[in-house]
Amino acid sequence: MPDPTVDVIAIGNAIVDVMAPCDDALIERLGLTRGGMALIDADRAHELYAAMGPAREISGGSAANTLAGLAALGARCGFIGQVADDQLGEVFTHDIRAGGIAFATPPRAGDPPTGRCLILVTPDGERTMNTLLGAGQYLSASALDEAAIASAAVLYLEGYMWDPEEPRAAMRRAIEVARAAGRKVAFTASESFIIAMHGDDFHALIDQGQIDILFVNEHELATLTGLDDFEASVAQVSAKVPVLVATRSAQGAIAVAHGVRAEVAAQPVARVVDTTGAGDLFAAGFLFGHVRGLELHQCLTLGAICAAEIISHYGARPEADLKALTAPVLG
Repeated sequence: MPDPTVDVIAIGNAIVDVMAPCDDALIERLGLTRGGMALIDADRAHELYAAMGPAREISGGSAANTLAGLAALGARCGFIGQVADDQLGEVFTHDIRAGGIAFATPPRAGDPPTGRCLILVTPDGERTMNTLLGAGQYLSASALDEAAIASAAVLYLEGYMWDPEEPRAAMRRAIEVARAAGRKVAFTASESFIIAMHGDDFHALIDQGQIDILFVNEHELATLTGLDDFEASVAQVSAKVPVLVATRSAQGAIAVAHGVRAEVAAQPVARVVDTTGAGDLFAAGFLFGHVRGLELHQCLTLGAICAAEIISHYGARPEADLKALTAPVLG
C-alpha cells in the first residue's frame, strides 16, 4: 500500500454561513428551536433572511470547517462537495482553495442554488442554525475523485450529508474506495435528528466495522444508544468502534481508542462569542494529532485548543494562528 499523499479528504456540505446577532425574542418570534439546526426550503430561507439584522457571509459547512482547521495546522487536505454555478458557489470555491485545501468538484448548473446556513447568534454565543442544503444534496457518486480518496490517510464524512439520497450513495461508495485502499474512515454524527432518522444505517456501519473514528457530542451519543447514562453509552459504542471521541461542551471531551481512555477539560475562554463550529474544529485538532501518531490525550488537547479559538469569535473558520496556539502541545 503506497503512503498517503493527503492527510484528510472530506465529503461534506458546501455551504456559505450567513451570520447575524439577535436577541432571544427574535428566536421565539420566528418559532425556532434555540441552539438547534433545522433544514429549510427556499421560501423559509427568504423569510428568515428578511428578519435577520446586518449579517456576515463566511464560507462554512461542517466538514469544510474541519478541513479549514486542519489546513491551518499544516495538514494536507482535500474536499469533495457540490456547489451551484452561482455567486455563493464562487465565494465558497475561492475561500476553500485560499485556505490551501484542494477542491475540484465541478459546479452544478441550474437550480437549486449553492447551500447557505442562516445562523442567528444570541448574546450568550448560542447559535441557532437554519440550513438550505441547495446544490449540496445533489452530490453524486460520479462526482467523486476516487483517486484522491484512495490517496488520503483518512476519509472524513459529514453526517448531515447522509440524509439526501445522492450524497448518501456517494459516501457509501467513498467508504468502499477508502477501505479498498487500506485507509481509515472517520464519521461525524453532526446532529441528533440525523441519527434519529438514519439510526439503522449508522448502527449497521458501526457493526460492520466500516467506521474507524466516530465523533459525537453527548446528546448525539445518547440518541445513538438510546441510553441516558453517558458512561453506559461510551462503553457500548467504544466496544464497537476503534476510536470514539465524545465532546461534552463546557465539560470537555473524552476519547476511547482500542480500550484506552483519555479525558480533557475545556480550554478557558475569556468570553464565548459564538459556538458555531466548535465541534468541527475540535475534530480538526484531534485528527491533526491522530494522523501524526500523537498520544490520545494530546489529540484531545489539540481539539480543545482549536474549539476554544473558534468560540471566541464569530464564524467557524480560524482567525488566530492555530500553529502558535498548539505549539506547546506539538513541541
